[in-house]
Amino acid sequence: MFDEDDENHRAPYESIRKMPIYKKGQEIFKLADKIFDLVMDEGYDTLPEEEKNALQHHAQYLKSNAMLINPKIAGAIGADLYDLKMENATLIRKAAREILTDSTGLKMYGFKHLEYLDLLRNEVELFRILFAEWVKTFDPWNYFIDRWGLFNPPGVNYDDKDPDDDIPFNPEDYFND
Repeated sequence: MFDEDDENHRAPYESIRKMPIYKKGQEIFKLADKIFDLVMDEGYDTLPEEEKNALQHHAQYLKSNAMLINPKIAGAIGADLYDLKMENATLIRKAAREILTDSTGLKMYGFKHLEYLDLLRNEVELFRILFAEWVKTFDPWNYFIDRWGLFNPPGVNYDDKDPDDDIPFNPEDYFND
């Protein structure tokens, strides 16, 4: 009984894992994880304490941001509505941009393995292209009005009247005993 349910829940996830954007997100995470390990394992004991702490801080944020990307990709794919897809996409873009910022911070505070940072920046750039193409596939006309005004399709405003408000609904038609 449960094995069958597990297979049904796993099937959509397996198709997500095969997507190029998801694979690229996984590559970014692996690189970020390696960079994090290098910072933590080598210790950088010769650095002043505040620089060592800053280096570790950037490594932790780099890994955290990389860890966020693929769950948000899966969340956007699982969401049917445009505003939910765009909300996830926004968080993905923010995480990717912060990875670049943290890479600069690592370099600034003396990270020794600059070749890993170059690889990571290249992977983020490849991811950016996949991301931009992926976002173009979102259907902007499958939406509820975003009353916060951030993720409405072009021409739809946060204070527009919802056309669904004109659909008559009588609960007695559905909930009679």
